[in-house]
Amino acid sequence: MRELTNTEAIDLVGRFEAEQGIPESMRGDVRLLGTLLGQVLRESGSTGLYEDVERLRSATIQAYTDETPEAFARAAAIADSFTIARADEVARAFTAYFHLVNLAEEHQRVRVLRERNGRPESGGQADTVASAYAKLATEIGDEAALEHLQSMRFHPVFTAHPTEARRRAVSTSIRRLASLLGEHDLAQTDGADERRARRRMLEEIDTLWRTAPLRPEKPSPTDEVRAVMAVFDDTLYTAVPHVYRRIDDALQGVDAGGRAPIVRPFVRVGSWVGGDRDGNPFVTASVTRKASAIASEHVLLGLERTASRIGRTLTLDAATTPPSDALLALWQRLRAADEDAAKDIAKRSPDEPHRRIMLLIARRIDATRKRNADLAYRDPEHLLADLRTVQDSLVQAHAPRQAYGHLQQLLWQVETYGFHLTELEVRQHSAVHAKVLAELESGAPRSELAEEVLDVIRTIAFLQERYGPRAAGRYIVSFTQSADDLANVHKLARFAVGPDGAAPVLDVIPLFETFADLQAAPRILAEIVDHPEFAARLDATGRRLEVMLGYSDSSKDVGPVAANLALYQAQAEIAAWADENRIELTLFHGRGGALGRGGGPANSAILAQPPHSVDGRFKLTEQGEVIFARYGDPAIAIRHIDQVAAAILLASAPSNEDRNRAAAERYADVAAAMDSASRERFFSLVKAPGFAPWFARVTPMEEIGLLALGSRPARRGLSVESLEDLRAIPWVFAWTQARINLAGWFGLGTALEAVGDEALLQQAYQEWPLFRTLIDNVAMSLAKTDDRIARHYLELGDRDDLAALVRDEMHLTRDWVIRVTGGTELLGNKPVLQRAVKMRSPYVDALSLLQLRALRALREAPQDAPVDPELQRLLLLSVSGVAAGLQNTG
Repeated sequence: MRELTNTEAIDLVGRFEAEQGIPESMRGDVRLLGTLLGQVLRESGSTGLYEDVERLRSATIQAYTDETPEAFARAAAIADSFTIARADEVARAFTAYFHLVNLAEEHQRVRVLRERNGRPESGGQADTVASAYAKLATEIGDEAALEHLQSMRFHPVFTAHPTEARRRAVSTSIRRLASLLGEHDLAQTDGADERRARRRMLEEIDTLWRTAPLRPEKPSPTDEVRAVMAVFDDTLYTAVPHVYRRIDDALQGVDAGGRAPIVRPFVRVGSWVGGDRDGNPFVTASVTRKASAIASEHVLLGLERTASRIGRTLTLDAATTPPSDALLALWQRLRAADEDAAKDIAKRSPDEPHRRIMLLIARRIDATRKRNADLAYRDPEHLLADLRTVQDSLVQAHAPRQAYGHLQQLLWQVETYGFHLTELEVRQHSAVHAKVLAELESGAPRSELAEEVLDVIRTIAFLQERYGPRAAGRYIVSFTQSADDLANVHKLARFAVGPDGAAPVLDVIPLFETFADLQAAPRILAEIVDHPEFAARLDATGRRLEVMLGYSDSSKDVGPVAANLALYQAQAEIAAWADENRIELTLFHGRGGALGRGGGPANSAILAQPPHSVDGRFKLTEQGEVIFARYGDPAIAIRHIDQVAAAILLASAPSNEDRNRAAAERYADVAAAMDSASRERFFSLVKAPGFAPWFARVTPMEEIGLLALGSRPARRGLSVESLEDLRAIPWVFAWTQARINLAGWFGLGTALEAVGDEALLQQAYQEWPLFRTLIDNVAMSLAKTDDRIARHYLELGDRDDLAALVRDEMHLTRDWVIRVTGGTELLGNKPVLQRAVKMRSPYVDALSLLQLRALRALREAPQDAPVDPELQRLLLLSVSGVAAGLQNTG
């Protein structure tokens, strides 16, 4: 097949992009950013680079649209024809393009959100807290609905798992481009402002192109902490109180801001960054201390600046807004503690008592950050008391707009973040606890590991003393397999503080990860709640208990279908046990970003949970690229939190619980058949002799470990002979890179075939939320696969039997998913998502072909030959680019 002429190629690309049905505003953004990138490539100094990129781009688009072997072969031949140096440049160009397309998509989402918020009818959206509250009230009454709203809790926990393939320098460059794209929107066509915005975007894209896409070395845990802090500074600090404000505005209407809000802060932000030491030797007690100190520094700086800003604007004269007696008494106390500053502030604000107080409060927050014992607040509660004194005084002076305006948002921020910002959680493997405890009880000299484990517990006590009890105290035990695994933490605490010391307050949380552990969970919980320390903690907290469920290892253990069904069953049984024992249960979902690790839309997953398993509380891990996708932009973060909170409210609605209960009973036989058939099919693959080394050969699994993605090692052991030692992240990441996505769907086709009744399955898709969520997630996963490219990866392993098993199951699953959803192609019922996947696919294909070229050469090299560094670099560049194109990794 001949190569297209330049005119034919331009026409093909334009026709392809037009056929995807992309909104014109977004098409304009993609066209603008792509044109600027093309200019950068022409100006790069690399002769012919732009032309080579266009050759490969048009060839992969033609191969994607024609679907002929000849078109695909021509695209592969072009990728193979480049020198390694040119292939390196082309891979970087496509990666840069994906970053720009991702930016355009995000910008379109923000644009749509702003347009929707500007329409009067937008308040009627079904997935907002306001509409969820109205629906709940019709079912249980206003009073009960208000109680649900005011006791609701959404608790995202940020983790540092290595799933963000972009360098922070790249992310920062993209954020600057986002701001410039917004300026371009507002500029007049062909005006000076538009020309300025285009010039600056061109400069920024040139910077993006010239920035090395790969990190030179792995980030340290402290680097990971600072990356998360950037999200807090840029969005979360202001986005969360804006969520509260928007909900209150919607619920109170014209009275909002003029009387006390009915919304109570329901977001709590947790973090494993600097606390998760399961398999990460670089996270030490010292790192945990630093992580808390960095987080506290950020939030106290934010609170001080906010208090100062409010103080400067609260220029209310005492004649129009007289201070209350409590405010005057507070002034006396603050003045006595900070005489010189009080004198200066009083001179500048002689008749502005509320302003004076706020400026002195800001100084006390600053003193708290700087550890000035004479002025520092002892804890957030004392700061809240002072702020409420100011608020009450304003209300008494008939100034409610001032009381419930910016001052209320500061109160919400303190209530949400305290002085600690993130509630730091520690995680360690149960086997480590058992080993250290045995050593300590033997009386042998303490090893380095034992001292580190004990020092972590001492660090928790230190953090609670310095930043308050919410700063730390949750202790997750990985691979909990018995009640003793949990009791061991309390035994270690006694060793840590000695016979006369005070142990920190510990909420020890079991993490049930494997299929067997999920089944054993209710029995283990029934045993542990009778343990003295657990019983005492239950009494102290009003019988509150957290239980964590792992999605990653259970999926790797029995396959995605059986794991989803087992997780549902475990939640149902744990929730029933908690209800019988009058325990306020919070289920903590260890969901990753990719579908093989529990990924997918959070709101639909919440609404599919078993009865009483949510009850107004939802906690989950937010990992890697998901953190920036959901919380990187303020408008998107606000929308995401609103959607999740709405789902949390509606999950407890009688109609939702009745639907889930009835569906689980009605389709129990379907679930049993799917479970058995999918597990058998999954085991036929992963338990086949030689599967683990074959998997390592047909995917870039080994090479992924060379990417400087995160501080945590990619696997628990040194060998790839056993999947048990392989972490779930590279397991999922590697299949994604090979365009197979096996971890997200394998076994479903066989499971549906075992049921066999197409009409019944279509009915289940309409009536059974868990099944619908599973099918929709698999459809998205399969839409990002490519059978032609997958076949070339599978051929690297020289195991026709395993390759055929994978491809047969892929085809079977694809066929059944289309039939169950009632369409003619994948994602036919989700056109927006379908367009996004189709628009990206041929461009991802280009990077996959470059990756295949490098991987094939590396696999075919003699075993004793040194690794070619140029080939290895090309492979790693393509891994980063494919991750950007598919928008998920592990």
